[in-house]
Amino acid sequence: MAKSRIQFICQNCGTVHTRWAGKCDSCGAWNTLVEEGTAGGIGSGPQALKSARKGRVVALTSLDGEIEDAPRIASGIAELDRATGGGFVRGSALLVGGDPGIGKSTLLTQAAAALAGKGNRVIYVSGEEAVAQIRLRAQRLGVAASAVELAAETNVEDILATIGEGRRPDLVILDSIQTLWTDLADSAPGTVTQVRAAAQAMIRYAKSTGCAVVLVGHVTKDGQIAGPRVVEHMVDAVLYFEGEGGHHYRILRTVKNRFGPTDEIGVFAMGDRGLAEVANPSALFLSERSEKAPGAAVFAGIEGTRPVLVEIQALVAPSPLGTPRRAVVGWDSARLSMVLAVLEAHCGVRFSQHDVYLNVAGGYRISEPAADLAVAAALVSSLTGLALPADCVYFGEISLSGAVRAVAHAQQRLKEAEKLGFGKAVMPASSEDLGGGIAAGSFQPETLADLVARIAAGRKRD
Repeated sequence: MAKSRIQFICQNCGTVHTRWAGKCDSCGAWNTLVEEGTAGGIGSGPQALKSARKGRVVALTSLDGEIEDAPRIASGIAELDRATGGGFVRGSALLVGGDPGIGKSTLLTQAAAALAGKGNRVIYVSGEEAVAQIRLRAQRLGVAASAVELAAETNVEDILATIGEGRRPDLVILDSIQTLWTDLADSAPGTVTQVRAAAQAMIRYAKSTGCAVVLVGHVTKDGQIAGPRVVEHMVDAVLYFEGEGGHHYRILRTVKNRFGPTDEIGVFAMGDRGLAEVANPSALFLSERSEKAPGAAVFAGIEGTRPVLVEIQALVAPSPLGTPRRAVVGWDSARLSMVLAVLEAHCGVRFSQHDVYLNVAGGYRISEPAADLAVAAALVSSLTGLALPADCVYFGEISLSGAVRAVAHAQQRLKEAEKLGFGKAVMPASSEDLGGGIAAGSFQPETLADLVARIAAGRKRD
């Protein structure tokens, strides 16, 4: 009989080590290596393959053929369906992550009630809350009368036996994956081995039965889903539920979707009756905008297929310190440093004696480089004390040479701005035909110095 091989797995990042060490070589965490045998079960070695069956021949086909759309279950919650690409795909596994108390369970309870109201069989399994707590939430949301089936269980084998009884469920929600454990893995719940094994079992059930499975995941201090990253690769879609504690809105962001677009968002507003859909997020982010304050520029951005207008605020103040402060909320701090360097090197605008604070209004987070032009305009406006035109939007990428580079989806950005009453745009020269309207009155600077000169000219006119 072959001798079982011992390996050590980091409980923080999932890296496999051949011998124990105090520190993980991959993530740098201390005292996270746990011994795991490979004689059988999860992570079994070559000796477990001796009794494996002989493989069968799989039919090969060509790339040219009929294409069938993935069968979906629409929840009726428009923002959730937008983020998932049109609804939950039958036989798929979806991972939802977010900070504690952000509203993951609230959203999934509302989605479960909406689907159950359409005649679907929905099972909600909680490993963190008792059935009474879920009922209290349902009463607060006004969905207690829905036909959602509840259970409080953490053992994977018991869960599979329970949901296998009766008619096949259309949707199974597991809250959360970190609380589940399986008899196949000999380790504590929440460890890398247990999370991976539990996720494998539930995904295998989803693929074999055609039931859609939603897994809820905890997040780390960095905002990433806790546990091994391999779980994110195993599932078909990954959604992050974002939001700031001081703001009432929440954003459901798609970072992976095998059956739809990525970087899509759904916007919700948290209230006493749960999460309400926000059909026009641009109006929400601009609702408290001050049109006459210097240092504010409206950025026309794109999230997936949805254009979003948001206000970027900058404050440039004289610094009493030898090293001025640079503080950023909602944008990349390294990108702010780059824009400041370009302004100083190519435009003659000095920030070396000033503190710079940058904020994206409403707690929204921007990741695309098209916000460079709006950030630069807000910085120059704050430094000069001159308010930018209230009916103007900004978008465009800035290169290190000071040139303004074109960005994608210019026409969609302009249409959204025109719909909200904006009449001007500062944007890069575009190769596509943008038509008339707001595009006809746009200013298209070739370099960042042209934009700075235009803002300074407005001050001289005043």
